[in-house]
Amino acid sequence: MTKEIVATAIKDLPEEFHLDELFERLVFVEEVEAARKEVREGKTIPLEEVKKIVKEWQK
Repeated sequence: MTKEIVATAIKDLPEEFHLDELFERLVFVEEVEAARKEVREGKTIPLEEVKKIVKEWQK
């Protein structure tokens, strides 16, 4: 995570906020960035495979 990302997260919050809100936002941003990295690296599962997995769960 960079200072720029943290600064943007803070800037997007209302004037008054709870620290938990900032923390939740930063965790969300970090998770999205990690997911985007996995996509760039090809570490994803094709939709059709996901559908098969979900069908198995429903049995």
